[in-house]
Amino acid sequence: MDRVFAARAEGAGEPERPGSRSERTRAAILAAAETLFAERGFAETRLEDVATAVGIRRASLFYYYSDKHALYDAVLADVFGEQRRRLEPVLLGPGSLLERTLAAVEVWIDALAARPATARILLREVADGRSGQEPPVIKHTRAFFELIGQALARSSGDVLAHAEPVHPVHLAAVVTGATVFYIAAMPALLPGLGFDPFEPARLEAFKRELTSTVRRLLGAA
Repeated sequence: MDRVFAARAEGAGEPERPGSRSERTRAAILAAAETLFAERGFAETRLEDVATAVGIRRASLFYYYSDKHALYDAVLADVFGEQRRRLEPVLLGPGSLLERTLAAVEVWIDALAARPATARILLREVADGRSGQEPPVIKHTRAFFELIGQALARSSGDVLAHAEPVHPVHLAAVVTGATVFYIAAMPALLPGLGFDPFEPARLEAFKRELTSTVRRLLGAA
């Protein structure tokens, strides 16, 4: 029976219509899988648990995804695709390179606060790194560096683009590392202290502090 569903997932069946039951089920599967992968990691997440969370049979998952690897890849594509769609109009929009960079930092923080599973999945990928294998997330994070490259290419006349006080990869590491740690790790490291990283005033304070750090790194303090 699983093979039948797998075959259908690999190309058979009618195209999904927007708002159809099939589309809603697919969205529910992705949402449940995202939560479980973020909480447990890839290895410890079972398809049975995803199906139970959605309220369908395990075999029914194969109508949508051929195996756990395909489901995980779909989750990563959905999660990081959304983050890129948020960042692209900011980084490639109007304003100086500094203005767009600072705005992108704030958008990134808001994006992870709205979808904290992104931060947890990134931490899981680092912790669960498989020796000799390229982490699955790499395929989906390359697009962010390509986006940064496009933003720099469009800003060739900007003074900041030639100053290079910090390498773009180093800057991305600072912003990503600080935000991921703040959202995914701090609550667990400060149990019982009532630390809520998503509390609006605290989140705004974090934005101000991180954008201030970025300004200094870029030599624009």
